Amino acid sequence: MVDTRRQSSWDQGHIAGALHLPKEVLDDGTAGLPSDRTLVVYGWGPGCNGATHTARRLLAEGFTVRELIGGYEYWVRNGFAVELADGVEKGEPDPLVTHVQSGY
Repeated sequence: MVDTRRQSSWDQGHIAGALHLPKEVLDDGTAGLPSDRTLVVYGWGPGCNGATHTARRLLAEGFTVRELIGGYEYWVRNGFAVELADGVEKGEPDPLVTHVQSGY
């Protein structure tokens, strides 16, 4: 997982275990990125195109890349693990964006 958001967004929380690759760092090169696996890039949410630009650049450099549709916003809304300053946590899934078991 590769987070393409700004430092301030990363500091507020990110997908647990993600690498941070904002535009400023990407402009310095891709050294250190694993070339032997698929990179999944993400930005803030569906309206953010930072991940798309990063994916295009990484593809042009020969990396295998996928984009996480929905970005960090929908990762959080689905209740998946996020890393915050004080550790990793999982929130409650939002029933508007994920399947929730019901008693029907």
